[in-house]
Amino acid sequence: MPLSRFDLTLLENRKPAFLAGVDEAGRGPLAGPVTACAAWVPLSAHSLISPLVNDSKKLSPARRERALRLMLDSGVRFGFGFAGPREIDSVNILEATFNAMGTAVRRLLSNTGVSPSRALILVDGNHRIKRLEACMQEPLVDGDARSLSIAAASIYAKVVRDRWMGVLDRRHPGYGLAGHKGYGTAAHLEALRRLGPSVQHRYSFAPVRNSASGRAHE
Repeated sequence: MPLSRFDLTLLENRKPAFLAGVDEAGRGPLAGPVTACAAWVPLSAHSLISPLVNDSKKLSPARRERALRLMLDSGVRFGFGFAGPREIDSVNILEATFNAMGTAVRRLLSNTGVSPSRALILVDGNHRIKRLEACMQEPLVDGDARSLSIAAASIYAKVVRDRWMGVLDRRHPGYGLAGHKGYGTAAHLEALRRLGPSVQHRYSFAPVRNSASGRAHE
């Protein structure tokens, strides 16, 4: 259980009162929100979820869904946040990601009744979350492949975002959003050339901006 071992070793050595992992899904796509999740894994759940929980990018959609159901049944707690296309266009994708992550952490702490000053937050990547100074934070490059808490967060964020992209696909047909999840595939770029961008596209991203015809499709 290498992912679990990382978290358990950190708990033993650092002795934080509360340990959570944070990850995001959807920084790179041309459409849809960036989503973030903060996850707390109780000690009783480590052995239960470790065989199935891993970096979400290494799991099939079906295994991610199974892992999420198992985590919820095992007492893992989550907080969720997102930033939509207009926020991304307004503040840039990195700042929007910080906003979504901060919301996710604050919701998790509120839901669990934990004071921010007692929490240690493991953040996937090489940045601390801006505007979240009340919590201790530790950035962890490739954290979703190293920490069980971050891996749990990565799965939740990915599953929720993928489900939402299916909803957006029905609302904005023709782009194939349910299939490529908003990423810049050849089929998506062709749809942009043919249809122009929808209101769910990120105009600050060059492929979308270049395809804009001056009017978003409602």
